[in-house]
Amino acid sequence: MDANHSALISAIRSGDTRSLARAISGVENRSPGWSDLLKAVFPYTGKARVIGMTGAPGAGKSTLVDQLARLYRKQDRTVAIVAVDPTSPYTGGAILGDRIRMQDHFSDAGIYIRSMATRGSLGGLARTTADVTTLLDASGRDLILIETVGVGQDEVDIVRLADITVVILVPGMGDDVQTIKAGIMEIADIFVINKSDREGAERVEREIRALQALATRQDGWTPPIVKTVASDGTGVAELAHAIAGYEEFLQKENRALRKSVENWQERLVQMLRDAMLEKARVHLGDINALAAEIAEHKRDPYTVVEEIAKLP
Repeated sequence: MDANHSALISAIRSGDTRSLARAISGVENRSPGWSDLLKAVFPYTGKARVIGMTGAPGAGKSTLVDQLARLYRKQDRTVAIVAVDPTSPYTGGAILGDRIRMQDHFSDAGIYIRSMATRGSLGGLARTTADVTTLLDASGRDLILIETVGVGQDEVDIVRLADITVVILVPGMGDDVQTIKAGIMEIADIFVINKSDREGAERVEREIRALQALATRQDGWTPPIVKTVASDGTGVAELAHAIAGYEEFLQKENRALRKSVENWQERLVQMLRDAMLEKARVHLGDINALAAEIAEHKRDPYTVVEEIAKLP
């Protein structure tokens, strides 16, 4: 590894935000040397607590993340926020730019905020979110809050990355829990009913408890339900307490390690899938010509895929 690379890693580990931002941009854009950088910083990771904040659009995720970050800063803990936003069809950049909603933190060196565009990825996360989290972890942050894009039932990728997954619901959105229970309900370590001053909050709580009564988790944990009003900070301290409670639960009987192993099993499969796809693209040649041949029924797609898969 050259001297410039070593200097960048040292700067990242010391918490230099400019170097961290440059490294994140390089990883996001897959600039030359991005994988070498991640390999070099990985031994310095594993200390940060990664908290995933997920839920349907309009649930108040950004406001809740903002309030939670404020509380943790009062406890003198350093925080990184990764806000995953939808992708602009015109520029490829993040549409919402959650950093705009968190401007009060810009003068605080203890908080680092990064918006990421999904760039077409499903599951609520950008493809490079895990890599960016690795860099933030290596920079010495105590907590990493990941706010997912808000895509409803398919937004389950966060469970492979976060140590703690917080699912945020709000009253008055269609059939409440029923609208998203098919996918996202199963991943919650903690439930939050935000905007709980609205009518219907009790009904959402009853529906969650009814679902919990139908099935118990393999680890024996029953996700607590916390009511919040993020706009004025109500319930945020209780949410932090619930997060701390789950952290204590993970420390018993080696549960944290077991959960990490399970997460890495899923992430390794995903990483292999991405690597094999990139390798196939290199050997693919003229995909337009292949697509035209298939469309004209000169060739079948199954044989084409088998031929590509057999390439060295």
